[in-house]
Amino acid sequence: MQKNDNTIKAVNKNVRTSPRKLSLVLNFIKGKKADTALRDLEFSRKRIAKDVSKTVKSAISNAENNYQYDIDNLFIKEAYVGKSLVMKRFRPRAKGRASPIKKPFSRITIILGEKKEIKKKQENK
Repeated sequence: MQKNDNTIKAVNKNVRTSPRKLSLVLNFIKGKKADTALRDLEFSRKRIAKDVSKTVKSAISNAENNYQYDIDNLFIKEAYVGKSLVMKRFRPRAKGRASPIKKPFSRITIILGEKKEIKKKQENK
């Protein structure tokens, strides 16, 4: 079996926030090293950053336990969000009417990759 082309995946389904709000946080961590991304998420002021942090930690542990990758070489290759189910509620309005409220859920997908460090010998002149 191959190592799945140096990618590790973690998916968090049914996260209670809209995909539009969540994509702001995911674009913020895309391309960063895994430990740097976790640190940035910890100090983010967005509420949803905790759920994203959980998903990144899950992807890191998948890499460590399932594929024996070195944690220091992992980076966030892709981070994207998809739509999930939508709860529909109604709010009473004037004159016996009702207006709909949509409470969307999202699906977070984090894909990690491993950077292979190529060490070059530099000769001092």
